[in-house]
Amino acid sequence: MLIIDVKEAESIDRALKKYKKKFEQTQTVKQLRRRKHFTKPSVERRSEVLKAINKQLFISKNV
Repeated sequence: MLIIDVKEAESIDRALKKYKKKFEQTQTVKQLRRRKHFTKPSVERRSEVLKAINKQLFISKNV
């Protein structure tokens, strides 16, 4: 549950902006999408390794 501190003089728009920012930081939607389908641990690990390889290739090309 997200708790947002709102001051008396603060507008609703400002409170909504704080809420949206905090919601994005908690990555709730990203987590829900990830949990929607089960992926085997071996497949997750393989994708992590491929991401790391691609990141290293990208960094080495830009240097």
